[in-house]
Amino acid sequence: MGDCAIAPVSVVIPCFRCGATIGRAVASIAGQTQKPAEVLLVDDASGDETLSALQQLVSEHPGWVKVLALAQNQGPSAARNAGWEVATQPYVAFLDADDSWHPEKIRIQYGFMRDNPDIDISGHRCLWVRADEALPQVPDEVTITRISVLDLVFGTRLSTPTIMLKRQIPFRFESNKRYAEDVHLWRQVACSRSNIVRIESPLAYMHKAPYGASGLSAELWPMEKGDLSSLLFLYKAKHISWMLLALGSTFSLAKYLKRIVHVQLSRLSRFYSSERQAN
Repeated sequence: MGDCAIAPVSVVIPCFRCGATIGRAVASIAGQTQKPAEVLLVDDASGDETLSALQQLVSEHPGWVKVLALAQNQGPSAARNAGWEVATQPYVAFLDADDSWHPEKIRIQYGFMRDNPDIDISGHRCLWVRADEALPQVPDEVTITRISVLDLVFGTRLSTPTIMLKRQIPFRFESNKRYAEDVHLWRQVACSRSNIVRIESPLAYMHKAPYGASGLSAELWPMEKGDLSSLLFLYKAKHISWMLLALGSTFSLAKYLKRIVHVQLSRLSRFYSSERQAN
């Protein structure tokens, strides 16, 4: 089946004080070889110049970029849900305001989901790209990995800016969760016997370190608590056994400690580097 000119995909971007980066994110969507049908920018009551920046993008892409402004700040989960609810297309893809996509992302991922209608959610690889670093080559052949509940319990990552899903699936991000809300949703979907896959191609890019960026290691513990609470929810809902809860929690805590060590070592490296330069 050949590609249609416009993919029946709604892109949802939660926006909070992102005036400096949202242009790059939208440009990466506008530069797709197969463009999605609409882009929904959800301003999470930023209270700064963000809303003006979003309205400027609407004027640059009339009828294609749309803005939804929330009256109160509710966090990225609620913002994504708000965009999801007003999406008009049968597929929804998520992007964060400080990330971007490879130009072939929509063509490859939508084409895969169109040709495999049994798949409810697909993700793909996501890379950290430093400034002025060239984007990697994307292989012509699509390779996939099926993702199970067990995979998600033991830390398989499906980053939100890589996700495309069927709009009608009966789940949403938990609005009261600000950490690990994404993996919690993927786990719920997997427990419902829905089909989830990861495309093994790097089609999304982060432009800052995935954790510990700018000294934000304080966020690591809330992220860890969010992951542990998600596993406890699955246990209480009888989706996983107590043994799987214990093993998954132990594995999660081990990853948390590894990240803490990584952040501290990075800080020490930066400190000694600056000391050498000063001397």
